[in-house]
Amino acid sequence: MSDTLTLAGGGKLPMVGLGTWKIDTAILPDLIVAAVAAGYRHFDCACDYGNEKEVGAGIRQAIDQGLCRREDLWITSKLWNTYHRPEHIRAAAERSLKDLQLDYFDLYHIHFPIALEFVPFEKRYPPEWFFDPDAAEPKMHPIAVSQAETWGALQALKTAGMARHLGVCNFNVALIREITAATSQRPDVLQVELHPYLSQERLLRFCKQAGIAVTAYSPLGAPSYVPLGMAAEDEDLLAEQTIRTIAEAHGKSPGQISLRWNVQRGAAVIPKTSRVERLAENIALFDFELSESEMTSIGQLNRDRRFNDPAQFGEAAFNTFFPIYD
Repeated sequence: MSDTLTLAGGGKLPMVGLGTWKIDTAILPDLIVAAVAAGYRHFDCACDYGNEKEVGAGIRQAIDQGLCRREDLWITSKLWNTYHRPEHIRAAAERSLKDLQLDYFDLYHIHFPIALEFVPFEKRYPPEWFFDPDAAEPKMHPIAVSQAETWGALQALKTAGMARHLGVCNFNVALIREITAATSQRPDVLQVELHPYLSQERLLRFCKQAGIAVTAYSPLGAPSYVPLGMAAEDEDLLAEQTIRTIAEAHGKSPGQISLRWNVQRGAAVIPKTSRVERLAENIALFDFELSESEMTSIGQLNRDRRFNDPAQFGEAAFNTFFPIYD
């Protein structure tokens, strides 16, 4: 099995990358260097993570140390919700490129199908979810900008050489059809939450049929969400006996089994870790194969359990009920 996905436009997306959400800025540059040394070439970033400067510092160190060349790397970033108006897109992309110390993205996504009121860079960056955090009752401020309008304007980044591939995150099938019909431009990649508790089989089938590559975020399930109150302690995918039994049979960790399950389904994965010793484990997914019965058993763990759902966290954390998957 190949360790890359070939995109419709010809690019080679590494099947395993390092997610950078919620990684402490103090350790991130050294972690990026360690990841490159361990074999990682795919790094998933975003304006909203608030750490692109540190990712950029790590990339620069890795290149300067001769561990890789820029052209060896696949760097993904994302357009935040407050920059969906066409007139703000280029400036948002330029800011991320500056922080990452890059001339171009390998892949640039729309982060959420959520358009919020613009917050100037000099006022707050990253702007996060509240329009005015100091208001008496701070809330998200949605604006009337369609996803098709944003997607159409995003194409200029590719024309300008700022992004080699364009994609979308957290979109459903209806939205993908809508933006494609409106612009005649199909996303190269869809990034969504995918793990055995949220298998999304029909979405994967649609993307395969449409020639859209898929990247799975949160491929290990709940760990990143428990500290945020978005998942319970007992929602530990890696404690599932099914996964632990399969892991023991292969001499692998439960995490490797969960990651291999997605990779074997044809989805790239971007597990997050802050531990250098875990980097090698998460990328070692291509020296074994799950049987058809093992794949089926893991798939049967599906609960349709989505941890990253604005309908839940928007109301709880940002005083705004904002469903996007209903």
